[in-house]
Amino acid sequence: MTLKIVSALFAASLFLGAPVMALAAPAQCRDAHGKFITCPPPKPIVAQCRDAHGKFIKCAPAPVKPKQCRDPKTGKFIKC
Repeated sequence: MTLKIVSALFAASLFLGAPVMALAAPAQCRDAHGKFITCPPPKPIVAQCRDAHGKFIKCAPAPVKPKQCRDPKTGKFIKC
């Protein structure tokens, strides 16, 4: 009876430990021939905008903030 419990716990630990080890492994990339190569750097994330119908559109440029000038004596904002 004890042997069955121990073997069941051992099997459960192997089953539950395998995905954790797979996640911890470094990323490995393969070329077209199946050989291991150095992975390319990740692509930058590009913002995607949608219109009212849900279709992808070109995003509008971010609004440009007006330049703000300060008075050197008082430190208050003034017209440039």
